[in-house]
Amino acid sequence: MAAEGVPGLRERLGRFIEDEVIPAEPRFFAEQEETGYWQAPVLAELRQSAKRQGLWALGHPAEIGGGGLSFMDFVYLNEIIGRSELGQFAVGSGSMQDCIMLHRYGTEEQKQQWLLPMVRGEIFPSVGLTEPEVAGSDPTLIRSRARFDGDEIVVDAHKWFTSGATNAAFTTIFAETDPDAQSRHRRFSAIIVPTGTPGYRIERVVPTMGHTGGGHCEIRLDGVRVPAGNLLGGRGEGFVIAQRRLGPGRIFHCMRWLGQAQRAFELMVDRANSRYAHGSQLAEKGEIRRYIAESAAQIQAHRLMTLDAARRLDAGADARVEIGLIKFHGAAMLHDVIDRAIQVHGALGVTSDTPLERMYREARYARIYDGPDEVHRMSVARRLLKDPASAPWVEAG
Repeated sequence: MAAEGVPGLRERLGRFIEDEVIPAEPRFFAEQEETGYWQAPVLAELRQSAKRQGLWALGHPAEIGGGGLSFMDFVYLNEIIGRSELGQFAVGSGSMQDCIMLHRYGTEEQKQQWLLPMVRGEIFPSVGLTEPEVAGSDPTLIRSRARFDGDEIVVDAHKWFTSGATNAAFTTIFAETDPDAQSRHRRFSAIIVPTGTPGYRIERVVPTMGHTGGGHCEIRLDGVRVPAGNLLGGRGEGFVIAQRRLGPGRIFHCMRWLGQAQRAFELMVDRANSRYAHGSQLAEKGEIRRYIAESAAQIQAHRLMTLDAARRLDAGADARVEIGLIKFHGAAMLHDVIDRAIQVHGALGVTSDTPLERMYREARYARIYDGPDEVHRMSVARRLLKDPASAPWVEAG
């Protein structure tokens, strides 16, 4: 891989996504509705192909069985992976956030039991953070409770949007363990709960936007007992662990959104150049040209913003403002570009004959998950009002 370099790797990965993953999408989405989030048979075939071609788990550290690419190198690859919704699952990067979390905070025993098989694609993770009764954007409101009872932890929790729980080997549950802690951010802990543990049950797969293939599960844990050794990180570190998990993940999301937006842009251009209406090709009409130009500007602006945020995070700088900016800016960019592409396609754009209608649904989710746009805007504005020098164009030093 070192001899090949990242440009060569990007080229090979691009061929894999275009030639194997994208053509498999219709079969995958049909199978996913029946088999669940991780278990579509075609996905197993794609994983095997990715492994044969040396494209598996490229961003995972080498010491846990991954490709060992640097953070920035993997950021660039995510742009290609994101061209297909199933790209990250086909190349083993769908578990990236959970692997980062376990690699950084897990004990040696936890890594052997959960992390290494997860990197190999033998088991799959899920995370229980969001709850239906309280605002998911404010983790200090979590109602789930866990208490230590001798050498066990007893967990009572009600979660939803625990994606992939139907096929997952475990769920990392975030619950209150220290209600009297002085800081409200130190009241919560992360606990690894195997999904087969007595008292763990899946209430339903929550239908979203007319389908259940995303595997967004509502789960309950009633008096679930796990060994005290299943505590992930230190007691009261749940909030810190969640933030360390989400920071790099938001950059990965934003780069994958670029891949989706670029694909939608290409479909829009092809349609404009091939469709005749009202006396000329669509490409000759001023309004359509405005769509093309504005989409190109948004894509490029978001790309540069995201790479800058990744650069700062990789250098160990405080990148909270940059990450907040790209999260809400990128979600809007993704929505706008796909929306224009649908408009150029007309009625065809809202059918399943093109990938655009599914991409549009996913773009709408982007404005909610990993923090809604409003919270990121509020957080960015608060930081900038307090310290204008924290703006991304003000370089330290």
